[in-house]
Amino acid sequence: MKLTFLGTGTSFGVPQIGCGCEVCRSPDPRDRRTRVGAVVETDGGTRLLLDTPPELRLQLIACGIDNVDAVFFTHAHADHIHGIDDLRAITVRRAGPLPMYGSEGTLQHLAQRFPYIFDGSMRPLPGTSKPEGDARIIRDGEAVTIGDATVTAIAVPHGPFNVFAYRVGPLAYVTDAKSIPDSAARTLRGARVLVINALWRADHPTHLSIPEAIEVAGRIGADRTFLTHLTHDNRHADLEAELPRGISPAFDGLTVRID
Repeated sequence: MKLTFLGTGTSFGVPQIGCGCEVCRSPDPRDRRTRVGAVVETDGGTRLLLDTPPELRLQLIACGIDNVDAVFFTHAHADHIHGIDDLRAITVRRAGPLPMYGSEGTLQHLAQRFPYIFDGSMRPLPGTSKPEGDARIIRDGEAVTIGDATVTAIAVPHGPFNVFAYRVGPLAYVTDAKSIPDSAARTLRGARVLVINALWRADHPTHLSIPEAIEVAGRIGADRTFLTHLTHDNRHADLEAELPRGISPAFDGLTVRID
């Protein structure tokens, strides 16, 4: 299995508009972070897209990804969904709508904001096209199979409501969590690779901090842990040097082989 990090930044992205801090001016390409998304590809060729961040078109082109078999949404915040229209370049080459999974609330939100994607009666004018999605509800603890990939949805708190983490075989993918309940940790344990959000070093009401993410990594016990959803408070090289063994900051375009 191969994991590709499309984007690893917080909702502002890095560099942040109007900011002249050292990280936002850094020449290190690992310090340039677009909004969070990822692609998982199995050895059998199944490709799954995790979220559709605003820079999705540029991210997919940069990583050489031109097709996916399904999309899994963690939640409906803007930095995780506003690239959904870029899927048009993929769906126009498909025989049918692209399966799109998420919680009932997330899919309802998407249907309200982007009705043309999910409403089959809204047909494009001749000579034009539109993205086409097939909304499929997945519930906490439920597993679905796409090709040779089995994906399990795991609810985790993101401030006052839950978002979905996903377990895909040896991969545990968690973004925008504030905490990991014991029930979720049990499902995540046994993964070889953990991806976990880690906003910055200070406490935050809706996201794990870096110290909290390190604690979660210890509870999950994966061989390798990668931090994502990082802000411009984090210079990649400095963070990499201070993290415990087995934990690394991810960066845009990083690919990880998971045996």
